[in-house]
Amino acid sequence: MHIQLLGKPTVVMENPHSKHCYFAWPSIARLQDGRIAAVSSGFRLAHLCPFGKAVIAYSDDQGKTFTSPAPVIDTPLDDRDAGITAFGETGVVVTSFNNTVEEQRAWNDDAYIRAYLDTITPQEEHRYHGAEFRFSHDCGKTFGRLYRSPVTSPHGITALRDGSLLWVGTEFGGSDICAYTVCPDGTMTKRGEIPHDGAAEYCEPHAIELQDGTLLCHIRAERDDLFTLYQSQSFDGGRTWTAMRRLLPDLGGAPAHLLEHSSGILLSTYGYRCAPYGVRVMFSADNAATWDTDHILYSEGTDDDLGYPASVELDDGTILTVFYAHPHADAPTVILCQHWEIAAD
Repeated sequence: MHIQLLGKPTVVMENPHSKHCYFAWPSIARLQDGRIAAVSSGFRLAHLCPFGKAVIAYSDDQGKTFTSPAPVIDTPLDDRDAGITAFGETGVVVTSFNNTVEEQRAWNDDAYIRAYLDTITPQEEHRYHGAEFRFSHDCGKTFGRLYRSPVTSPHGITALRDGSLLWVGTEFGGSDICAYTVCPDGTMTKRGEIPHDGAAEYCEPHAIELQDGTLLCHIRAERDDLFTLYQSQSFDGGRTWTAMRRLLPDLGGAPAHLLEHSSGILLSTYGYRCAPYGVRVMFSADNAATWDTDHILYSEGTDDDLGYPASVELDDGTILTVFYAHPHADAPTVILCQHWEIAAD
């Protein structure tokens, strides 16, 4: 099989007439009412700055156009890595995490940023620092209170077929990759942990439940000479997990987002941070036993500040993938989407 691109990438989120024009780390979901919702960290100044907030935009026309982004999670800190999941009849959950004031100071000598950081009190930092999520119970029209999570991941929570929610993420402030049950009242209970050898930084997992009940997880692995993906599976609802196995070469790309297509084919999209910078996808037709890798969705990136793709299947079986990139060298990062389909060889 191969991919067929359907048109060129189009912009989902941008803010070109403001200094607050950096958008990154998107996710996408198909809502129960038929709309498509995309989220990202938006209205930022830079890769790390205190103005980031998790924002959402909606499409009523299968991703051809989107509304202007609006905040969902906006703490005084650097809200980033927005994830979104639809669940049940009307449920939606959006996730994010943020950095401390000290971490943001270490990244920035900009007077504007530092002046804002001076306004954040220790009490505010203590209240908001961490990984967070908010529920909607009306298909994403309104969102409730902010909850805290012990784990974080770029694309957030997994909706399981039994109606429950599972969050496979990296321990906030730690290195373990754990699976937690997420309850409607915001409480979370640990189910299990993915074993790893500690030879790299393993982080930014994304998990889905397959038709046969298997949980499949792709995990970013990074060190100086490594930027790649590993895979682990659970056959008992996330309580135990297989040893991780490598899927890509040393600099093969990461992090990933998984999707099980209605055809039964598994898709994993991932950022590629070597020239030509871009976004790629791999396929599996045998329930993740083997993967056909490195099909190019986008190769026009100007540098390695890009990626974090996430995909959704549209009504006609075609696929819409969102990601972030600089559309040209002197432009801020924006959220782009590419429409494409799986084609037989």
